[in-house]
Amino acid sequence: MTSIFSSTTVRRIASSLPQRIRVVSSSASSVGATQNNFYTRQRQVGITPPSASFATRAKPKTSPTLTSTMADHILTLSCPDKPGIVHAVTGLLAGQKLNILDLQQFSDPVSEKFFMRVHFGHADSLASLDAPFAQLAADMKMEYDIRPKAQKPKVMIMVSKQGHCLNDLLFRTKTQQLGIDVPLIVSNHTTYESLAKSYDIDFHHLPVTADTKLEQEKQILDLIAQHKIDLVVLARYMQVLTPGLCTAMSGRIINIHHSFLPSFKGAKPYHQAFERGVKIIGATAHFVTADLDEGPIIEQRVVRVDHAMSPKELVDEGSNVESQVLAAAVKWWSEKRVFINGPKTVVFN
Repeated sequence: MTSIFSSTTVRRIASSLPQRIRVVSSSASSVGATQNNFYTRQRQVGITPPSASFATRAKPKTSPTLTSTMADHILTLSCPDKPGIVHAVTGLLAGQKLNILDLQQFSDPVSEKFFMRVHFGHADSLASLDAPFAQLAADMKMEYDIRPKAQKPKVMIMVSKQGHCLNDLLFRTKTQQLGIDVPLIVSNHTTYESLAKSYDIDFHHLPVTADTKLEQEKQILDLIAQHKIDLVVLARYMQVLTPGLCTAMSGRIINIHHSFLPSFKGAKPYHQAFERGVKIIGATAHFVTADLDEGPIIEQRVVRVDHAMSPKELVDEGSNVESQVLAAAVKWWSEKRVFINGPKTVVFN
């Protein structure tokens, strides 16, 4: 096909494009610390935070010369809010000859906490950053984490008998829409064993009853430790987790609730919506806590419905929005964009 632009026009357009690195400030939100690994530079000062969160957005537009020879890393941090945090952090990074490609920050006037996500590139080892950043973290009572941008968190997916969210997550992972590694799937039924095998993923059938629940959850924790799982995703896993498991995995379990919380809790929210004649339905992705369906919300979306739709049509619409909401939450977490801020979250998306 012949181009509609002349080479002169193309050069003129290209020369007019902005070359500056984008620095973005956003009011989104909160976090906890993450697990240590070879590249992690994490320090906890004062209190023990909830386990870390990851989150995401589009790759920043930067000059090819800045990224082709540099290893991209993500720095996330939270601390009590005070003047000078941005200056201190960016000044330290600049002093180490690290190139900031993208920066987002949020100061919460209610919780009086500060949150920041920095995407930076470097050409050499990060070892020289350890001591000065540790000192800065101590001075500012900061919880922080640094890891390679390309590092994929290990995610365990749990499912029961409804597989639309599971299927969506597996497809997005295979097509690299999600930057995660899924080493295993756990279910209290065998319904999706063949689906797991088709993706070459280990499948663990762990049936559960009231009498075996604690033993089953011990097996779950053993699998998490064995596979070094960073995040557990409840993709329509229709079992209530015990407070013990919720506490052990605090900040590291994401659930999709088939309702626009806090309305219509329970097993059949779409049927409840039908009975009430609602005009919108939705879904909520949230962190799991010991309080059922009341953990910090990561993402919510709704779709319009009307009086002519049957309960089945509402379920179908709901299934679509559930898949979209859960995928967004997992993506943002995996890209270290999600921070837990008390009962809420900060999401740099």
